[in-house]
Amino acid sequence: MSDWVVYLCQCADDSLYAGVTTDIDRRVDEHNHSPKGARYTRVRRPVRLVYVEAVADRSAAQRREHQIRKLTRAEKLRLIKQGRLR
Repeated sequence: MSDWVVYLCQCADDSLYAGVTTDIDRRVDEHNHSPKGARYTRVRRPVRLVYVEAVADRSAAQRREHQIRKLTRAEKLRLIKQGRLR
């Protein structure tokens, strides 16, 4: 299995944030507690991990993140409902 994952977090304001990482626990902790969290999520804390998808490599992760970011909110919610959370 790959070390790279694409993930979705649900922010306190109910918005959704997509990202990529090799360490999902560290990254979610950064989003919630660290200045290293994305600027978008820093003002929308706390965030909750709602979707994780393993991918082959960094390039595939970035391509998939781009695809997910282009989805409508309804499509993202369907993706979450289908679920791949660990």
